[in-house]
Amino acid sequence: MTTSTRLPIEAYLQMSFEPDCEYVDGRLVERSVGDLKHSKAQAEFMGTICDNARSLCVRPALRMRSAHRRYRVADVAVFTEEPTEEYPETPPLIVLEIVSRDDRHTEIVEKLAEYLRWGVRHVWLADPYNLMLHVYGEDGLRQVSSLDLAEYDLWIRREDLF
Repeated sequence: MTTSTRLPIEAYLQMSFEPDCEYVDGRLVERSVGDLKHSKAQAEFMGTICDNARSLCVRPALRMRSAHRRYRVADVAVFTEEPTEEYPETPPLIVLEIVSRDDRHTEIVEKLAEYLRWGVRHVWLADPYNLMLHVYGEDGLRQVSSLDLAEYDLWIRREDLF
């Protein structure tokens, strides 16, 4: 949900929200609050990355500057090294978004496309309600049986998350 009141970036960066909101072209965008299935998928994903690709830096719910007037908060961002900026402007290697019950498909796809334009190499979507995994790329959203990170010899299967 997007609010109709415009807000300067500086004000947004000094505010805190529970859960955190995103900032898109001067407007606040509420993030869906995860439930048990969402939280479990997030924890399983983070644990799998940490256990199998220890050189990667896994960060949940981190504000990142994806464009001039846009700050996004991914469910999980995975970096090749620890970010040094308070609000990273360098795209992570992976962004994982996890579907929440009240997410709208069009808003999810718009956010995934934004990550791809920003330069995120692996844009992934996990749906814990329908037990599906998707990869977002130039051809759009594609259902897969595993999330592959071949350069780290890592494959995350549906069974690993749900």
